[in-house]
Amino acid sequence: MKFRIGYRTIKTALGTTLSILLAQTIGLNNFASAGILTILCIKPTKVKSVKASWDRVLACLMAMLFSTLFFEGITYHPITIGFMLLFFIPTAVMCKAQEGIVSSSVIILHIYMAGNVTFELLLHELGIVIIGVGMALIMNLYMPSAGKKLIQYQAELEDNFRKIMLEIVHYLRTSDSSWDGSELTRTARLIDEAKTMAFQDVENHFRRNDNLYYHYFKMREKQFEIIERILPIVASLPVTVVQGQMIGDFLEELAEHISPGEVPKNFLENLLEMREEFQSMELPQTREEFEVRAALLQLTKEMEQYLMLKNSFKYLKREKKKYRKGSVELQ
Repeated sequence: MKFRIGYRTIKTALGTTLSILLAQTIGLNNFASAGILTILCIKPTKVKSVKASWDRVLACLMAMLFSTLFFEGITYHPITIGFMLLFFIPTAVMCKAQEGIVSSSVIILHIYMAGNVTFELLLHELGIVIIGVGMALIMNLYMPSAGKKLIQYQAELEDNFRKIMLEIVHYLRTSDSSWDGSELTRTARLIDEAKTMAFQDVENHFRRNDNLYYHYFKMREKQFEIIERILPIVASLPVTVVQGQMIGDFLEELAEHISPGEVPKNFLENLLEMREEFQSMELPQTREEFEVRAALLQLTKEMEQYLMLKNSFKYLKREKKKYRKGSVELQ
């Protein structure tokens, strides 16, 4: 089994050590709790880390208020803790700070064990929260760039699209069905992984609320769905049908132009011309010819949608220069 330590693990270990060391150095009680908060607040992305930190700060402040009211207003007893939680937890949920309920419970227990609420005690607890959360935010200032990996996903995905297209062409020309379809499974996996990484890249940049990579992979996902619908249509075409050879020539040329940029306009024009040519041919005389003609019409409609999806992404080149200012560049 391969042993690997990720950057998040390193940040967690370092941040926890520093937060405990700092809290202990300045003389805070229960200094180890600062390390717990740091562990809980280090998340995979900056946005999630900030959200988790805010939830815990808000919940901890609420915990101090509730503890003061219930312990000092009623009594320091385990029953009081349970009674207080009946009100504290719904309040935290209502304030959308439910992620901080567990960590704030530690603050409640600290105050309970102290047996007396003082300004100094609350100041110490606030210091633990600030150090623990603050250290997590400092550690999460560094996030490795996803640019190279996203470019790699893009290249692999386009290579798979090219291979699938050429396999379809090969079948149309030879009726050879020996292809195992492994590229289909691999493409589906690549799209899911790439979209997840692209979305994380958005959450690691506070000034960026959009990501061209994410839209690119989403577009490829829709195109891939079209390819999956095309496959059974292609399989139904007899190898002797001349239209199948025409479609094969079209797809072969299209495979050579798979790239992040726009599809040349002539592809859509050629497709529409090919559809008109199909419609101008002699009317089908047999049931088989009728089914082939229907399949051809459906196939051309699917390919038209495929090309339209790509052309809807034409703003890519226009935004490319602007996007270079971010952490990654769409190649």
